[in-house]
Amino acid sequence: MSHPSGRQYLAIPGPSVMPDAVLRAMHRAAPNIYEGELIEMTAGLIPDLRDVARTAHDVAFYIGNGHAAWEAALANTVPAGARVLVPATGRFGHGWADVARGRGIDVQMEDFGKSTPLDPARVEQVLRDDTGGQIRAVLATHVDTSSTLRNDLAALRKAIDAAGHPALLMADCIASLACDRFEMDAWGVDVAVAASQKGLMVPPGLGFVFFGPRADEARRRMDRVSRYWDWAPRANPESFYQYSGGTAPTHHLYGLRAALDMIRAEGMEAIWTRHAVLARAIWAAAEAWSEGGPLRLNVADRAHRSHAVTALRLEGDQGTALRRWVQDNAGLTLGIGLGMAEPGDPAWHSFFRMGHMGHVNAHMVLGALGSIQAGLVALDIPHGRGGLEAASAEIAAITA
Repeated sequence: MSHPSGRQYLAIPGPSVMPDAVLRAMHRAAPNIYEGELIEMTAGLIPDLRDVARTAHDVAFYIGNGHAAWEAALANTVPAGARVLVPATGRFGHGWADVARGRGIDVQMEDFGKSTPLDPARVEQVLRDDTGGQIRAVLATHVDTSSTLRNDLAALRKAIDAAGHPALLMADCIASLACDRFEMDAWGVDVAVAASQKGLMVPPGLGFVFFGPRADEARRRMDRVSRYWDWAPRANPESFYQYSGGTAPTHHLYGLRAALDMIRAEGMEAIWTRHAVLARAIWAAAEAWSEGGPLRLNVADRAHRSHAVTALRLEGDQGTALRRWVQDNAGLTLGIGLGMAEPGDPAWHSFFRMGHMGHVNAHMVLGALGSIQAGLVALDIPHGRGGLEAASAEIAAITA
């Protein structure tokens, strides 16, 4: 059964669903980049971006994706030959480490696997053992989009401080910003990186680096920062072109203005609550289905699960089969199980992910869960009963 009519639902963990308001804002003629409304509008983005990250400090944006933001953060703070500590909890921790290696930085990896969060006590001990102060920064992923683990950044900051170590705390918030609670200043994060295509609800193409005074001091100690990656002129431009290091990403900026207006209207606390409720609904359905079949959530402890994306596993090739069934028959696209197994490994087809970030609400999530349950039935995949009822109860509880 095909469904050429109706709206397709892209429930992958980014690019996320683009709001109509964002698309309308971008559907316009190219503006003047030398004077006029664009210059004034761009300056107004900065305080609203700070509000989303809960920081009073600086932000620079780049024409690029999250990988660009990774590189920008490193280019301004860590010279070649220095060392960073990476407590990895999935593919994207390893990805940031790879970018560091590409810049000639020595990487000390502490791999916590794909199903358990980082252990602050273990990180503290590694830093205590670094008596020479070789480690310049701890590169931590707030939410790893592959494993869907959510790490406790406040506890990590306490571990760094308890070790008496000067390392910067750098956080990858690409999957979490404007989805999971993130408090840059309150948690003591020195650098936070993000991108436009997830909780910010704008097409891929903008990377963001938020940085505090300790990180900016590290930049001033750098022997050299390239003209393009340097965050100083981007955060405090004397001319408009310096925001972008050249020609501005005009239509992305218009889309971002519309998205930030939506975020401000809803409020960050309400956004975090909405994501938490919808995540609990998904978990409740999955936990009910798992009672009578092979379905498993990748992260066992709810306290360590992302509110933006959920990784799940079936058996054999059932994950791929389910993804294809809901896409072909229900207009629902789920995410592949990125990084959970190598593509040539048969286990690769067991995993899938459901993105629930940004422009999502109850009827979208319940519709997706209903489609997944239909797929489980159609493919004769054993599963427990009551999944949709459990999800509905989680959503109904917000008005109880």
